[in-house]
Amino acid sequence: MSINRVVISGNLTRDPELRALPSGTSVLALGVAVNDRRKNQETGQWEDVPNFFDVSIFGARADALSRFLSKGSKVAIEGRLRWHQWETPQGDKRSKVDIVADEIEFLTSKDGSASYAAPESAPADTVGDEIPF
Repeated sequence: MSINRVVISGNLTRDPELRALPSGTSVLALGVAVNDRRKNQETGQWEDVPNFFDVSIFGARADALSRFLSKGSKVAIEGRLRWHQWETPQGDKRSKVDIVADEIEFLTSKDGSASYAAPESAPADTVGDEIPF
């Protein structure tokens, strides 16, 4: 059995690009930056280090989502990895791994504010580093 699933959350690095395949199927191309936290060996300080991913969304959802997403939008994406290879005009072989999105969730509203919040009724002792179980 093989499993090919990935979940990321991050910010769009550019405005989405909507195009159509020769078959007429819409494709929405996104760039997503996901921060990783690493300790700088020289300074001893923790730093955010970005990782950049290309994401594709196909079909009717691509058309719909293109109207709501823009550079800086925070999103969560679930999908699968896809590897492809091509040759440059100079004859060099290149390859790349993309994410093909199956699900996408907006984590910021259109005005840029957070679209999610902790429940107001959550007891104070359950928030933060302490888990009550």
